[in-house]
Amino acid sequence: MIKSTLAILTILGCIWPLHSVMFHLPPNTQKCLKEDIQANQLVMGEYEVSDVPGQVIDYIARDTKGHILSQKEHITKGKFSFMSEVYDAYEICFISKVPPHQRGISQEVSLVTKKGVETKSYEGIGEASKLKPLEVDLKRLEDLSDSIVRDFALMRKREEEMRDTNEKTNSRVLFFSIFSMCCLLGLATWQVLYLRRYFKAKKLIE
Repeated sequence: MIKSTLAILTILGCIWPLHSVMFHLPPNTQKCLKEDIQANQLVMGEYEVSDVPGQVIDYIARDTKGHILSQKEHITKGKFSFMSEVYDAYEICFISKVPPHQRGISQEVSLVTKKGVETKSYEGIGEASKLKPLEVDLKRLEDLSDSIVRDFALMRKREEEMRDTNEKTNSRVLFFSIFSMCCLLGLATWQVLYLRRYFKAKKLIE
């Protein structure tokens, strides 16, 4: 039983990564990182920026509607957190600012983010509840399993919504095609009858 649990926890460590990224930010530019996040989900992160005299970097976290969830100016090293209100694509932007009289250089930015289950401190939970290390790992596995189930349910819901939208679009295109064809047939019939009366009036045909 213990061996099976340890094997599961090993797999858990493989499929439960931290979202870590490092990049170089050119002077007077901005770089944004986007990710889809479920509703009512806690997002936490840590950032660190290389120090260059005279240059500053600001960061801002916002949703697709432009609502600012977290923001700080002149960052060097720190943490942030925010709670998502609805399912949306959220972005975290780093903005470089260099004075006009200074020749800027690229700065190195590192970012580590966690969301949902990843933000829980299971060591603290274990100490508060007086759980054994294996029980803490099982609690972590249970929460991760629930999170995966919710993610699959959300994916299924989005797939159903996309399929319904696709079917409605196909139906509208079909009705529009039939309507266009009927209009063209009606116009062609009207042209034939009009030309027939015109030629009869001119006595060009019997």
